[in-house]
Amino acid sequence: MVADDSDAIRMVLKDVIDIGHHELVAEAVNGIEAVEKFNATKPDLLLLDLAMPKKDGLDTIKEIIANNPNAKIVMITASDNLKTMQECLKEGALSYILKPFDFDQVLKIISRTLHKNS
Repeated sequence: MVADDSDAIRMVLKDVIDIGHHELVAEAVNGIEAVEKFNATKPDLLLLDLAMPKKDGLDTIKEIIANNPNAKIVMITASDNLKTMQECLKEGALSYILKPFDFDQVLKIISRTLHKNS
């Protein structure tokens, strides 16, 4: 699943997911929709933007993890704010991707995250 308010980023991530032979089961454009679609589809992995409307990525992680403690979440952010990333990891994100990213980097993180504790 991909949750990002940018159409362009979602399109790029869809391409990466296709290249990696994974299936995209849902997309969300804000944090509220991300929680709803996550709960409805129970994806193996959520690529979640940190800065989104209606509910930011950090609050979205907290809500998803509260109901799905084994959720696999990778944050996506243009910010290299170490404190924010540490907080996301503390709340349950397993990794993060800094924008701009390249396909190989994203594919490696997706693969590594999907195989954690599986």
